[in-house]
Amino acid sequence: MPRQARLDAPGTLHHVMFRGIEGKAIFRNDQDRKEFVGRLGDLSRQNSTRILAWCLLRNHVHLLLFSGASGLSVFMRRLLTGYAQWFNRKHRRRGHLFQNRYRSIICEEDTYLLELIRYIHLNPLRASVVENLSELDRYPWSGHRVLLGKRRNDWQERGYVLAQFHRKEREAIRVYREFMEVGKDQGRRPALVGGGLVRSMGGWSEVLSLRGRGKEMEYDARILGGADFVAEILKEAEERTRRYLPARDRASSIEGVIQEECRKSGTKEGELRFGGQSRRVSRLRARVALILSREYGVAMAEIARHLGVCTSAIAKGIRKIEVEGRRC
Repeated sequence: MPRQARLDAPGTLHHVMFRGIEGKAIFRNDQDRKEFVGRLGDLSRQNSTRILAWCLLRNHVHLLLFSGASGLSVFMRRLLTGYAQWFNRKHRRRGHLFQNRYRSIICEEDTYLLELIRYIHLNPLRASVVENLSELDRYPWSGHRVLLGKRRNDWQERGYVLAQFHRKEREAIRVYREFMEVGKDQGRRPALVGGGLVRSMGGWSEVLSLRGRGKEMEYDARILGGADFVAEILKEAEERTRRYLPARDRASSIEGVIQEECRKSGTKEGELRFGGQSRRVSRLRARVALILSREYGVAMAEIARHLGVCTSAIAKGIRKIEVEGRRC
């Protein structure tokens, strides 16, 4: 199976931010917050998305996560669309709830993981929602209380985070709390939040425009990491963009992938295109769909037309093969 570029690949560390349109509230009361947190937890379990840190404020949200089986974009679309529809029904409003789309920064784990956890969990203090660290310890709408053991949930990666501080839980909590104390006066840190985005294949051409800007790349919002990490991410993006952007010859590209994969597997094209249901053909169909979707950016509906099945069958096949790939 082709290796997926890390811009939206499972297991990539992302710092995600989104806010209400025109700075307006996306949470009007605690019921709204409970609904959002419930959806966040449910989707993270369904999608194997690992939530490391999170914080809800009146008009914006921060998340730190390892993307799950279907990547970040699918997870965020389901989370934000589902919540926005619920919010609009409840409050009898219409129109967009969120300002544009979410912002996502790909982060170098070894260098920035703990800094980002602290930055996100200190948001209520920086925003003067709480006055001190003791009040932050009681703030119910972030992952900070979970790490301290004052709140339970089964979807936040509490054990993984605490293990970064100490192998024993009690000592890890103490060291984490001291770490928060040291950072509480640092204020807003532009190097950790940046400006632009990498959300989907549509943004890759913008990523490539960063080339040649020297050290600025290291702190552009698309990628947060050292020079080697940035270079590696950009190389992966460039390799994949070469295949994705030339949509002028989309039909022949689709045909070429189908023919090549059938040839390699010894399968007749007719079996693949006209609904063959054997396990071998189904797996090949899922593989072809994965390549066309992830490497060439072909819409699932278009893939379905070429392979003679429904769109839901394509989505199910891609999801299955991605999950199997993670287990390998």
